[in-house]
Amino acid sequence: MVYRVYVEKKKELANEAKALLADAKGLLQLEGIDDIRLINRYDVENIDKELFDYAKNTVFSEPQLDIVTDDINADGATVFAVEYLPGQFDQRADSAAQCIQIISQGERPTVRTARVYLIYGNVTEKALAEIKKYVINPVESREASLEKVDTLQTVCEIPTTVETLDGFLKLDKTQLADFVKSYGLAMDEDDIAFCQQYFLSEKRDPTITEIRMIDTYWSDHCRHTTFLTTIDNVSFEDELLQSAYNDYIETRKQLGRTKPINLMDIGTLAAKYLKSIGKLDKLDESEEINACTVKIEVEADGKKEPWLLLFKNETHNHPTEIEPFGGAATCIGGAIRDPLSGRSYVYGAMRVTGAADPLKPVNETMEGKLPQRKIVTTAAAGYSSYGNQIGLATGIVDEIYHDGYAAKRMEIGAVIAAAPEKNVRRERPEDGDIVILLGGRTGRDGCGGATGSSKSHTLESLESCGAEVQKGNAPEERKLQRLFRNEEASRMIKRCNDFGAGGVSVAIGELADGLDIDLNAVPKKYDGLDGTELAISESQERMAVVVEKNDVARFIELASAENLEATVVATVKNDPRLTMTWNGVKIVDISREFLNSNGAEKHIDIAVAEPKNYDKAVSDDFVGEYKKLVGDLNICSKRGLSERFDSTIGAGTVLMPFGGKHQRTPIQAMVQKISMEKAHTDDCSLMAWGYNPFISEKSPYHGAYTAVLESVCKLIATGAEFSDVYLTFQEYFERPNKDSARWGKPLAALLGAFRAQKELGIGAIGGKDSMSGSFEKLDVPPTLVSFAVTTGKVGEIVSPEFKKAGNRVIMLKPEMDENGLPKTESLLDLFATVTSLMRSGKAVACYTPGIGGVAEAVFKMAIGNGYGFKYADNMTANDIFGYNYCSFILEVTEDVYTENTIGFVTDDGAVSLGDNIVSLADLSKAYEDKLESVYSCNIATENKKIENISYTDGKVSAPAIKVAKPRFLIPVFPGTNCEFDSAKAAMDAGAEAEIFVINNLTADGIARSVEQFADKVKQSQVIFIPGGFSGGDEPDGSGKFITAFFRNAAVKEQVTDLLEKRDGLMCGICNGFQALVKLGLVPYGKIIDTDEHCPTLTFNTIGRHQSKIVATRVASNNSPWLALTNVGEIYNVPISHGEGRFIAEPAVLEQLKANGQIATQYVDLNGNATDDIQYNPNNSMWAIEGILSPDGRVIGKMGHSERIGDGLYKNVIGNYDMQLFRSAVKYYK
Repeated sequence: MVYRVYVEKKKELANEAKALLADAKGLLQLEGIDDIRLINRYDVENIDKELFDYAKNTVFSEPQLDIVTDDINADGATVFAVEYLPGQFDQRADSAAQCIQIISQGERPTVRTARVYLIYGNVTEKALAEIKKYVINPVESREASLEKVDTLQTVCEIPTTVETLDGFLKLDKTQLADFVKSYGLAMDEDDIAFCQQYFLSEKRDPTITEIRMIDTYWSDHCRHTTFLTTIDNVSFEDELLQSAYNDYIETRKQLGRTKPINLMDIGTLAAKYLKSIGKLDKLDESEEINACTVKIEVEADGKKEPWLLLFKNETHNHPTEIEPFGGAATCIGGAIRDPLSGRSYVYGAMRVTGAADPLKPVNETMEGKLPQRKIVTTAAAGYSSYGNQIGLATGIVDEIYHDGYAAKRMEIGAVIAAAPEKNVRRERPEDGDIVILLGGRTGRDGCGGATGSSKSHTLESLESCGAEVQKGNAPEERKLQRLFRNEEASRMIKRCNDFGAGGVSVAIGELADGLDIDLNAVPKKYDGLDGTELAISESQERMAVVVEKNDVARFIELASAENLEATVVATVKNDPRLTMTWNGVKIVDISREFLNSNGAEKHIDIAVAEPKNYDKAVSDDFVGEYKKLVGDLNICSKRGLSERFDSTIGAGTVLMPFGGKHQRTPIQAMVQKISMEKAHTDDCSLMAWGYNPFISEKSPYHGAYTAVLESVCKLIATGAEFSDVYLTFQEYFERPNKDSARWGKPLAALLGAFRAQKELGIGAIGGKDSMSGSFEKLDVPPTLVSFAVTTGKVGEIVSPEFKKAGNRVIMLKPEMDENGLPKTESLLDLFATVTSLMRSGKAVACYTPGIGGVAEAVFKMAIGNGYGFKYADNMTANDIFGYNYCSFILEVTEDVYTENTIGFVTDDGAVSLGDNIVSLADLSKAYEDKLESVYSCNIATENKKIENISYTDGKVSAPAIKVAKPRFLIPVFPGTNCEFDSAKAAMDAGAEAEIFVINNLTADGIARSVEQFADKVKQSQVIFIPGGFSGGDEPDGSGKFITAFFRNAAVKEQVTDLLEKRDGLMCGICNGFQALVKLGLVPYGKIIDTDEHCPTLTFNTIGRHQSKIVATRVASNNSPWLALTNVGEIYNVPISHGEGRFIAEPAVLEQLKANGQIATQYVDLNGNATDDIQYNPNNSMWAIEGILSPDGRVIGKMGHSERIGDGLYKNVIGNYDMQLFRSAVKYYK
């Protein structure tokens, strides 16, 4: 039987419905719409009624927030429902099913969800169609029936064979061309003819599986076929580019290269040359290609150790264009898996994207395209959702705006990772070795993704792209991260490959030359998949590892301990052929030599155009130019975009994305400590990016050259030394087809990058090319984004915000050559000078100008601490507003380089040049308001006066039994991501910490976890529930996984015993706080069934995730957790949450105050509690950040007090350690 329930947010909390109504009226201009309601519909099968009724108020809803009904009152409304397409991953349904299974400890029920929309007012057919078009993306979802169903079981025909393409060998040239089109292949006519010749030699027709697999293998995405096209002839119109090409040819000769000339060779030759002269001696090279890898030396607890630093950039342009949430989510997911497959721990991320104007009216959207606003906001939600869930500190988020990106979006994720060198074993697989598939199961999502992303698209082609989009499941990938951080597991892996483009066929197929793959062994999400789908599906969160046969059992055991499925799926063999067997039949049997041929050889002649002038036109209107500048899409505030990404998880963030007391000055390089599970270090990694589309569209050569220099200059401006700097490139160009002029753009760009690498003596050791940036007649701008990476010490890092009024500001510039590029020797000398000034303390802030020149740099340096700036009288409009790449603006404390003075830091709140004065407040408002309608960060609040609460009558009783080292028990649920930070903070405070992974793969696994956890509570003094996104914060609310587990009778009994009989402690931070309050442990001190009168936490009123630093004031001394603080003290704390708004009835709030149960409040810069969104990030009632149980021994708080350490958050000054963990240890002394 199928049970159905409807869940709707209470009217005052229905933020999503209000936002959709605002979009309908504003964005879609549907004036006749009066109201919109949104309801979640759940259908559940394989469940008894008693359990279903219990789940209504514990899994599907929360009494404080939701209205639960068995039917909908739709009087006066136009109603429709939306559901995911069959086969698409639905995290809400999946999490609901897992929650119910945790409660029942039985078999997992089947859950299906839908969103029901009720539209009120004058809803014309046209208006209804517009709304449906806005909320239904046909690539991932469809309109659902409103009728109740009898069963959720999908009746599907179980395939048993795959098609053999009889007659393929007899097709003529025209028929082969028709074959390519009819099957929607990415390969061209030459490739399919090449395939035909191969199968003629095999004396058989191919299977469809073989053709699909070959198409994937040879796709531009997997095999860079455009970049590997042989260049026969090149013509130039310009001496500069001709000389660069001649330099390339001469360098080839020096290296003795005889391989064909192609874009790939130009893109990689500089690194080969530098290596040949001994300049890249720290590269870690092997047959295994995971990510850029260099050897570094790291100081761990004072001891120097050899480590590996890995970094990678990834794009998901095509998937994000057609399904922004899933495309962007799997962009970062895929980027993570590359260095993760290198057995490293990925700890930092950067996101750089390209879009057309998101402020453009929706009705001007090209046919067949999603509105730019929809793409940019949904992609930001997707990427941040995945990155935040997996636990990745995203240090820089930026978006480039150019009309060309309307052709196809650019979605780049760049990540950085590290591992002890001893953890990584790289060996060639041998005959008899075993391939294990780890992680997620296989579905239809992503079938054809690699080939889809390799095509240019038209309106017609986009209609069939749905199956090409993958869906991400971040909690599953988090498990992989945990497993690969385990030295024992890591050391068993001889070779590893992640599942991205091409699925099984590529991920497993690339591990060894000879492989026998058993497709029947591949775990499936559901029945009905045929052998071809199993072979090429790009379902995410999967890894393939090669281990020795005698390590298989232990490796699977270690995977199981991390709640991961692990399945033997293939065997390595000596015979260099790739075979796949399905239902006892070989449906793939292809020679490695043929696969590695990458298809028919391609040839092209290229004509490179002359560079055009790219100087900026500026006027002498100082005030007008400044106002125009701060409102420029490429310069204005992206804070509303960036703050939805967790920037502090891992407790290693050296620079916050925005610095100064106002947190407004954007950083230019992402800086994070090398992540260590238990040890401490002051070594850090730095990553920066560079690219200007408006230079590149005029001269791809200068654009690429400048991109390299800009990325490196940003490292120098952040305190790095020009030593051991490495590059990785993102190339993104229009589809060149066979047009010699179109081919000239990537060639020119790569020559610019080649020249820059040789001149600077640094190499691009990795990269990603995407050559399909075209739609109809529209093309993306020539794009080469440079990412620069290096390492340093935390103490050397300098942040860009102005530090003190009265300080002199200078600009140091290199000498320029006749081509408008810096002379190398001068630039390298300048790097050394800048580093010396910062290391000596003479320079306290630094910024290298970018797209907005000096004007942008000065304005952004000023806003962080609210300073003004007075320009020197000799500064011209071109000096201020023109390009000044490779220059450095330094705030200095001594009279150095006085002849290079460009002005002084002031405290008058203005930016001025002579008599021309513009208010910093006016500029800031224009700067922040430009994208406020797209990425909100300054929403209005009620501006209520809130009392600073001070409770000083606390009396904390000591525990009956003292413990020298109290034990912290830290449970890890699917989606938990703060366990490492929490355990480290506990151990640093003098406690023991045990991380316990909850296993819910099977009913038996849940039962064992319940029993084991209950037993471990008996041996512990403190239960610490860390932050994260248990169950992906689904279904439609946080903490439900955790509450389901803790309500189990055995666990509840031991928790009660700990708190009531053993004087134990509990703490929950962020997701842990959400669980505690929904269990009743705060504020009631015991696990109860909550009702509509209980306090709770709900979604931030801003309607998105918030990540930043906030100030909190201690409001009570009624807790052992606060024993080392005093009431009234203020502590900075990182926050990162989407559901942190504390709400309660007035009487409950008064009772909490009277009992001393309000632990901490959000306060402004003056230390006053406030509802201002800048300081109270979720609009919590009474500005409450944390609360206590009546006896104070249970504390819940939103701020991440575990994210502490030396040298963190250097650009947001404050006291971060409220000694929460030391207080807990002291309690037991």
